[in-house]
Amino acid sequence: MTTAAPSRLAPRTSPISFDEGQRATDLLGRMVRVFDQRIVGQEALRTALISSLVAGGHVLLESVPGLAKTTAAETLAASVGGKFHRIQCTPDLMPNDIVGTQIYNYGTGEFSTQLGPVHANLVLLDEINRSSAKTQAAMLEAMQERQTSIGGTNYPLPKPFMVMATQNPIEEEGTYVLPEAQMDRFLMKEVLSYPSPENEVTILDRIYTGSMEAPLTGSPITLEDVSFLQHLTTKVYVDTAIKQYIVAIINTTRGGGPRPLPDFTKHVRVGSSPRGGIALMRIAQAVALQEGRSYVVPDDVKSFRHAILRHRLVRTYDALANNVAPEALIDAIFAAVPSP
Repeated sequence: MTTAAPSRLAPRTSPISFDEGQRATDLLGRMVRVFDQRIVGQEALRTALISSLVAGGHVLLESVPGLAKTTAAETLAASVGGKFHRIQCTPDLMPNDIVGTQIYNYGTGEFSTQLGPVHANLVLLDEINRSSAKTQAAMLEAMQERQTSIGGTNYPLPKPFMVMATQNPIEEEGTYVLPEAQMDRFLMKEVLSYPSPENEVTILDRIYTGSMEAPLTGSPITLEDVSFLQHLTTKVYVDTAIKQYIVAIINTTRGGGPRPLPDFTKHVRVGSSPRGGIALMRIAQAVALQEGRSYVVPDDVKSFRHAILRHRLVRTYDALANNVAPEALIDAIFAAVPSP
């Protein structure tokens, strides 16, 4: 692993061996190569999905239609040789349709359990805001507890397990907005933007030549490989100074911190919970691993600050009325907290 960052933030002995680092680089490279065959540009999205996977969390993707949210989730699943299920959410989707149910056999007079599509390694929950609040709660509970309960019996979800949910923010008819408290279950909320003109030309070229529909090349990594990457991510060293930096950021979102922002409470009603700090640390570890380092530096913490905190800040009515973007508030927080 490389040692380009300040030595004061690095451990005396690397927690990751050279062979482990080489294996991680190879596995991550294979995932990137598969992803790039289907998705043009969107490097931040690719890194966000891979980081969430190796950090053991779930990701919420939001954008207007047509920006490859579903394709990105399916491509990530294709890069991992695990069980993949897609759930298309509709207002009449019931919790049992996701979790599973018991079926009565009239021949034997007994009940048999049929597990729902959530029992997979990678689950795509398409247009989650189209499902009812009851169904959303059942899915989010499965995400948090990593098990389901059917007929009084608990069924653990497979390992690794990751949910990729998508939502369209511009339609309101027939949708149920996810409450902020439930969105906190997602490690990241990535908002996709339009591709650049150059990337759109590349997309048209791939559609024209048919390469976008061609079979994916390269071998996917195995579930054991994913477990290895997840275990390696937890071994990435996080110095006490980095942990204190993260805590200072989280406390600043609540109106406190070492350098409180003036009138911050006029814009933010509720700051981040401790889950936000955990997410900052876990994603920073995942980013460091992808960068070839065995320890976290401040830039790793900053890299996905918007995706980690934008859905954890509850803005006031005035902030909403004045269109104060959560990203601007997050940038102000990070500017106020000195880096170690």
